[in-house]
Amino acid sequence: MTQQNISRSGYLLAALAALFWASSGTAAKYLFNSGITAFELVQMRTTLATGIIFCWLLLRNRSLLAVERRDLPYFVTLGIGLAAVQFTYLFAISKIQVAAAILIEYQAPLFVALYTMLFLRVKLAPVVFAAMAGSLFGCYLVVGGYNLDLLAMNRVGLASALASAVTFAWYTVRCEYGMKRYPPWTVVFYGLLFASVTWNILHPPLTAFLRPSGLVQWSCVFGIGFLGTVLAFICYNEGIKRIGATRASITATLEPITAGFIAWLLLGETMEEWQILGAVLVIASIVGLQLSRKPAEKG
Repeated sequence: MTQQNISRSGYLLAALAALFWASSGTAAKYLFNSGITAFELVQMRTTLATGIIFCWLLLRNRSLLAVERRDLPYFVTLGIGLAAVQFTYLFAISKIQVAAAILIEYQAPLFVALYTMLFLRVKLAPVVFAAMAGSLFGCYLVVGGYNLDLLAMNRVGLASALASAVTFAWYTVRCEYGMKRYPPWTVVFYGLLFASVTWNILHPPLTAFLRPSGLVQWSCVFGIGFLGTVLAFICYNEGIKRIGATRASITATLEPITAGFIAWLLLGETMEEWQILGAVLVIASIVGLQLSRKPAEKG
């Protein structure tokens, strides 16, 4: 595969991750409205995803389960960080509007870029900053940020959304570090494994699985566990491996656009002119980023 094709596949995979996360966000809000808590959902999500990946690797390629003992501290901290990413986002959308939570969480590319410049000493091309500004402003328009009174919202929810942005950025750069030594499947599995261990310690072990009732709720749980977690994080990690942390995190800002499309397709919701403009701006930013001839940073 040529470098150009690898780059294109990286953008596609990061975009697919955004699609899967968008679909799971709506399902999560439904479960919260049905009485399931963020603590319960994050336990089910991480535990179910870990089990799915473990069974897949056990049957298909057991070698991907092997890691060196000296790398266990890395995977433990990655898992704790992923546990924080999962919980802070779910807790935020249980307290404030999904649009507001997404808007704040997708400040993560800013933190990724700052880390890349300040700690990894990587000089980012001007096109990266332009794409970042365009995608973030487009995201602001898509979620209707101009109609959101953030100051009037639940402060705990807002703080949780901001924490989600920081932890998501941290997870992104730490994944890039880990994938210098291990394949994406290995990094995702052990990250989710220690995330599930964390939430089965913080919340009574496996008790969350007693909460869902009925086909619809269980379908949402499995959808979030498989599509919104297993496939989403595999695609995202593969994207990071191909195009770097900063570009993958910018591409993932497609999530609110895909969420809006799903709402239009399934719920008949319409988008305002400013929201459509925002969607165009995000897509144009990502296309411009892909077409730039500067190589993706590899911190």
